[in-house]
Amino acid sequence: MGSTTRRFQVRLLFLFSLLHGVSRMSSSAQTLASGFLAVISVNLVIGLYIFMAMKETRHQEPQPDPTFLANAKASINQPTSSQPSDDSKGKGKVE
Repeated sequence: MGSTTRRFQVRLLFLFSLLHGVSRMSSSAQTLASGFLAVISVNLVIGLYIFMAMKETRHQEPQPDPTFLANAKASINQPTSSQPSDDSKGKGKVE
């Protein structure tokens, strides 16, 4: 138990000295370091998202609504009239 506590203390000291050292950096170096940290953070989140998506189980393919499918087939099989309706006369024509 003593060595685990000691390791934790060493890590905390390293982190503190790292954070304390950041305040001594120049303005442009701080901007550069925070930019790199932002890019790494975003990449980690994207990687975690991809990993979680890969672990998802596959679902069966979605099936169309049977009522919609029956209506669509019926509308395809309806005979078409040889004369155009009043709605289609003159639309799109420029004289």
